[in-house]
Amino acid sequence: MTTYISDQTETRFVDGFAYRRFGKTGGVPLVLCMRLRGTMDHWDPDLLDRLAAQREVIVFDNRGTNASTGTPPDTIEGLADGAIAFIRALGLTQVDVLGWSMGGIVAQGVALRAPELVRRLIVAGSSAGGVPNLPPPPAKVNETLAHPVNHDEDFLYLFFPETERARQAGLASLRRLDHRLGESKAAVQPETFRAQLTAIGTFAGFWDRQPELTLPVLVANGAHDVMIDAYATYAMSQRLPNAKIVLYSDAGHAFLFQHPEDFAHEVNHFLTV
Repeated sequence: MTTYISDQTETRFVDGFAYRRFGKTGGVPLVLCMRLRGTMDHWDPDLLDRLAAQREVIVFDNRGTNASTGTPPDTIEGLADGAIAFIRALGLTQVDVLGWSMGGIVAQGVALRAPELVRRLIVAGSSAGGVPNLPPPPAKVNETLAHPVNHDEDFLYLFFPETERARQAGLASLRRLDHRLGESKAAVQPETFRAQLTAIGTFAGFWDRQPELTLPVLVANGAHDVMIDAYATYAMSQRLPNAKIVLYSDAGHAFLFQHPEDFAHEVNHFLTV
């Protein structure tokens, strides 16, 4: 079994936020914002270690999520403000931010609400929100999300295409998560999940504010994302002033876990050029 640095890193706390820091220090840290119903233990350690080989990586639980205290925000703006408060609590004055899924929207909120904090932005498997003509997800997505607990088959449907190769990559990623999750039993509380759903359901979107994101932005997704159609990634390329777009033709929502080596290479290159 591979031993991952991110799996061995201890949990710390600051102002009620649970977090971990690991990797190569000395540069601009990379702060990661997590998906709907996810915790910092739900990041694939293979991806984390590949990112951490070239920079310091910081993962955290937002307010009221898993090990963090406080009231869970029920707006995207509140989630962004939570992330900003966490970054400032660490005493950081400049960071790069990577957000996946709901976290990608939150990451945009961080860059819009505190532009002085964010040097570069990475939006993975996400959307600007309010994208015109964005195809809706299949009905099965909402049915699957409504399950009290999501198991392997749910995650495989939501995150990976229905091919044997993608399924095997998905199962491998899920097994990499077992080390942390087996020890921590980390989970998003029901009230936090409800707050997150409210935040998504009431969010008007950052579509009209995309031109304000003048910093370098990397937007990436899998072409077969059933949760947030990959059209959102293309559409953002038409609005962002300084963006690079990456699409994986054989992947879905969790393309970053299906192709951790390649995506980490894209991220590390983007953050250093």
